[in-house]
Amino acid sequence: MMNFCASVANLCVSFATFALYPLFCDKPKLMSIVYKITVTQQIPVDLDTAWRFFSNPANLQSITSGNMSFTVTSRQQDFMYAGQVIEYTLKPLPGIPMYWMTEITHVQDKTYFVDEQRFGPYSLWHHQHHFKEIAGGVEMTDLVHYKIPYWFIGDIANSVLVRPKLKEIFAFRVNTITGMFGKMGEEPVVKFF
Repeated sequence: MMNFCASVANLCVSFATFALYPLFCDKPKLMSIVYKITVTQQIPVDLDTAWRFFSNPANLQSITSGNMSFTVTSRQQDFMYAGQVIEYTLKPLPGIPMYWMTEITHVQDKTYFVDEQRFGPYSLWHHQHHFKEIAGGVEMTDLVHYKIPYWFIGDIANSVLVRPKLKEIFAFRVNTITGMFGKMGEEPVVKFF
């Protein structure tokens, strides 16, 4: 009988908390934020060349900074397909190894593909890679939505560690791609929201 009463009491407290929560709390401040990154870059190559390079998972390592110790550990095809799982190891901070698994969830040939984290450091990682043929080359746009776990602690970690690291990663990628393929058009733009 005592356990039953305790269970009912817990249920009542939970319901009251749920029911009264909106009246006394500002919900958006109590939830971790979903952050957004956009990167737009133009390169002077044809669409086939850009697609062949960027849709090959083996090439990801070549556009990631060596100080990340980034390695694709799963065997991969030379092409990308929906449902493909890619496994990596990396060290986002010196001496801290991490395992990361993503799945390619969408592929539209020579237009876009999407990778989503299945296991790793984020509570959300959704990365769209778009390709558009333009005069003299290709415009590539990365659109990333990500969320850090652990509520406000994750938001603090984003400000102090994650966002600066992602800025560094995408700046390295932009510079490496420019070095590999050349530069055209407007200066590459990396925006955080």
